[in-house]
Amino acid sequence: MTSTPPIIITRLDLQRLERLLDGLEEFGPGAEALEQELARAQVVGLDEVPAGVVTMNSRVHCRDDHSGKEYHLTLVYPDDVGGEGKVSILAPVGSALLGLTVGQQIDWPLPNGKTIQLTLLAVEYQPEAAGEYQR
Repeated sequence: MTSTPPIIITRLDLQRLERLLDGLEEFGPGAEALEQELARAQVVGLDEVPAGVVTMNSRVHCRDDHSGKEYHLTLVYPDDVGGEGKVSILAPVGSALLGLTVGQQIDWPLPNGKTIQLTLLAVEYQPEAAGEYQR
């Protein structure tokens, strides 16, 4: 299991994610994991977040370090899940991706009980870098 890498999130993402957590009827493991990530994050303004950091609605390119399989994932709010590669912030890999910087690694627990190690290769799209702050 890898150590937990430092993460950076925007003040706006923090506010929106805290609202999401406050609105949940059931506080499951995904919400708990997200809460832990938010508690340890370095919070920055929208114009201060580096382009290689995963923020909400970012599209990322990562690789399974064991098999070499590559994934293109988009980190979304639970209401936006649907379609290939969209990962909810409340999924284990979603909360783990939030705030990562290119080159960092995370453990991704799979439904079958196995865990794979992912390396973040690129942030292909980041709303803040594109000047899009709507959601």
